[in-house]
Amino acid sequence: MASGPAFAEDRMRARDMGVTPGILALNAITDVDGVLVGHITRIKGKDIRTGATAILPHGSNLYQDKVPAAIVVGNGYGKLMGITQVAELGEIEAPIVLTNTLNVPEAAVAVIEWTLHQPGNERVGSVNAVIGETNDGGLNNIRKRALTPKMIARAKRRPG
Repeated sequence: MASGPAFAEDRMRARDMGVTPGILALNAITDVDGVLVGHITRIKGKDIRTGATAILPHGSNLYQDKVPAAIVVGNGYGKLMGITQVAELGEIEAPIVLTNTLNVPEAAVAVIEWTLHQPGNERVGSVNAVIGETNDGGLNNIRKRALTPKMIARAKRRPG
């Protein structure tokens, strides 16, 4: 008899088997000094398995201290909100969030609200939220849109 779907907590990572891809310590974005990454996972019942990952290029006011950026498309199927301004201006001014396809609007609200409420941003009138998506409908009831802006904003909190 076949077992249920394998979830991340049931699978062994390559690193756990002695495979060390890449030359960096963790082969992760967090190997870059100053980059902060947060994540929120939502598991509820048998049909909600989703989350969001937030990337902050540095821990200061990102809108006031923008960072150089570029866009490289490796697979033209996924969507990326905010791509035009990054391509034209070559900079990031807010946290980058990755989430499921139907929660992109909630992620944008979370990024915009977070940016507007940073000290020093009281006069900011425009925010370019950069949101990447992936369709997690194979393991998640994506139509329930199970993430709220408040949940997604928690992913951006610094550790500790």
